[in-house]
Amino acid sequence: MPVIESTYKPRFYFKNGFISTVYSGLIRRISLKQERERIILKDDDFLDLDWSYSNKKSEELVILLHGLEGNGQRPYITGAAKLFNSNNIDAVSVNFRGCSGEPNLKFYSYHSGATDDLDAVIQHVVSNKRYSKIYLKGVSLGANIILKYLGERNEVPLEVKSAIAVSVPCYLAGAAKELHHFKNKLYHDRFLKHLKHRLKLKQEQFPDKLSEELLNSIKTLLDFDNVYTARAHGFEDALDYYTRCSSLQLLPKIKTPTLIINALNDSFLSPECYPVKEAKQNPNLFLEMPNYGGHAGFIDRKNKYYNEKRALEFVKSNGK
Repeated sequence: MPVIESTYKPRFYFKNGFISTVYSGLIRRISLKQERERIILKDDDFLDLDWSYSNKKSEELVILLHGLEGNGQRPYITGAAKLFNSNNIDAVSVNFRGCSGEPNLKFYSYHSGATDDLDAVIQHVVSNKRYSKIYLKGVSLGANIILKYLGERNEVPLEVKSAIAVSVPCYLAGAAKELHHFKNKLYHDRFLKHLKHRLKLKQEQFPDKLSEELLNSIKTLLDFDNVYTARAHGFEDALDYYTRCSSLQLLPKIKTPTLIINALNDSFLSPECYPVKEAKQNPNLFLEMPNYGGHAGFIDRKNKYYNEKRALEFVKSNGK
């Protein structure tokens, strides 16, 4: 489809990508009642799912996926859940392995291409719940997982009607390079601090699989992906991981109506993360590139974000 012209116009002080990103990540607050469900995976590990519901019985559900080191309580997840709930659509916020407040049971955990766990959630919903329409919405890492899931499968369950990917680093090598630039040092260092803390806990669980020397060798996010992500999840190295898990190469194969919203002032994204050619050549792929929004910072009025409202509009128009 042709690239969509965005109508997003934030207040002038939120036109700055850094301000909108930081405000959305550290200051925004959402109140939402959630109920937790634990599902057991084929490898005997677990995922925790946080459910929130419409006031009326609904046959529609949105599955929400968070970003790197996020969880089901992050405002960019609960904000979307609350808006969908208020429009008679239930929501389930997925906590990736190890992200729900309790370490997962395996040495491996989650990564940008972990589509098997998303498939497990979808199959759980289809087999055990009552929903006839399922929508997918992901932010950042979670958005890449959704696009990869949709592009790598010949068929997805009939109940899956549409998807939205927000601030998606669909070309992982380029996005990783951007995160190592000086302009993103504060973000880089914050991510790395949280990841190394989690990895230290993982080392205590599995002391035979990760030495203190290796742990101390991690100085950058690239190091982390070389030392842990690649080794734990069966990739040769970080570059192999980025290459094999980038959703960009799979966008031409997506058959489910899908909306990508990537802000032009998102400092995390490389030029390849704006797939104009792919959107123009795939009738199921819609690309919107607002001038503003930073990384998942599409601040709008009354604490409802532009990307969340666009997601609701998109599922309503592509949910048949």
